[in-house]
Amino acid sequence: MPTTCRAATGVLPLLVLVLVLAGCSDEPSDGSGRQQAGEPSRSGSSAAGTTSPAPDSPAVAPRPHVAGDVATGLSVPWGLAFLPVGTALVSERDTELVKAVDPAGDVRTVGRVSGVDGTGEGGLLGLAVSPDYASDSTVFAYFTRGSENVVARMTYDGEGLSGQRTVLDGIPAGPIHNGGRIAFGPDGYLYVGTGESGQTDLSQDRDSLGGKILRVTPEGDPAPGNPFAGSPVWSLGHRNVQGLAWDSRGDMWAAEFGQNTWDELNRIEPGGNYGWPVVEGRSDDDRYLNPVRQWRTSEASPSGIAVAEGSVFMAALGGTRLWQVPIPDGRAGRPVALMRQRYGRLRTVVAAPDGSLWVTTSNRDGRGAPRDGDDRIVRLTFG
Repeated sequence: MPTTCRAATGVLPLLVLVLVLAGCSDEPSDGSGRQQAGEPSRSGSSAAGTTSPAPDSPAVAPRPHVAGDVATGLSVPWGLAFLPVGTALVSERDTELVKAVDPAGDVRTVGRVSGVDGTGEGGLLGLAVSPDYASDSTVFAYFTRGSENVVARMTYDGEGLSGQRTVLDGIPAGPIHNGGRIAFGPDGYLYVGTGESGQTDLSQDRDSLGGKILRVTPEGDPAPGNPFAGSPVWSLGHRNVQGLAWDSRGDMWAAEFGQNTWDELNRIEPGGNYGWPVVEGRSDDDRYLNPVRQWRTSEASPSGIAVAEGSVFMAALGGTRLWQVPIPDGRAGRPVALMRQRYGRLRTVVAAPDGSLWVTTSNRDGRGAPRDGDDRIVRLTFG
C-alpha cells in the first residue's frame, strides 16, 4: 500500500523530518502486503530445480519516465505490434480497424479485419508480426467471430492489409474473458492467450482451447514439442490471459485476471496447471503452480505485459497504473507502481525497437472515464 504521509511537528528533529518526507515517494508494493515467492511453486515453496525467491525489497532496475504522447484520438486500442522499420500496427477493438502509427505520431488506417463480431470484451484484440516479416510480410490478428475467437493471418505490404485467412479457430468466446494476446516466442512459434469465456470448467479441460496458453505454428497447427501430444495447449488452468512476454533468459511470463481477490503474474512452464477455477492466487494445493506475484484486483486487473531493462512491465486496467517488477536472475522482485491514476485505464505495454515503452490507454472501452485526447499511446523512456 502507498505510504501515508503526515506533517511532522516542530518537536521532531530535522533528521526525522527528512526521513518521513523521504517515505512520501511512490512506495514499491506488491499490492497484497504479504511476501510473495519469486518462482512458480507448489505447496507454497520453490518448485524443484528453481532458484530461491528474490528478496521482497526494491531491486536496482532502471525506472522509465513519461516522454509524452505518441498518438491521441484512438478508439479502444488493444493490440500493438512493431514492424522492423519501427512503425507500430495498432488494432481498435470496436471499429475492427488496424492503424499504422509511426514514431513521429502519424496515424493512418491500413485495413479492416473481416468477420469481427464481438460484444462486451470481445472484438478485434491482439496483433502479432511474423518474425520473418522481412521475407513473408505476414501479420496475425486475434478476434471474436460470433461464438468463437479465431486467429487469422494476412499480408501487410506497407500500404494495406490483404489475403486474410483463418489459421486457428474454436477458441470459446463470450461477452467476457476472451483473452486475446498473441505473440511470437523466441522459438519462432506463435503463443495465444485465451480466456474461459465465463465458463470456468473449460480452464481444466485439456480438450478445450479456453482458459489456456496455446503454442502453434504460423499455420495454426500444434507446435512440435508441445507438452500434450497433438494438442496446441502449452499451459492450462487460466482464467483470462491478456499478457505474454519473454525475458533475456527465454523465460515466459503471463498476466492473469483474477476474479474478486487476486490478479497474477505467472512464469509459465510447459504443461503447467495454474489452478483456475479451483484456486485464485497462491495456494497450498501441490497440483497447481503458484503465481510469482499477486495483487488485489483493485490495484491491477492486468492486461498487456512487456520485458525491458531487466523488468516486467504490466499494464493495469482497474488499477490505472503501470506495474514494474524487477526480475533479477529470473526472480520476481518487489513491484513498483508507475503512472498511478495519471492516464486512467492502461491496456497494452510493448517494448519498441528504440528501447522505449509504448503504453495504450483504454478509457473508451465502456468502463473508463474518457479524457480529452483519449484513447492515446504514451511513450516512456529510460535514462
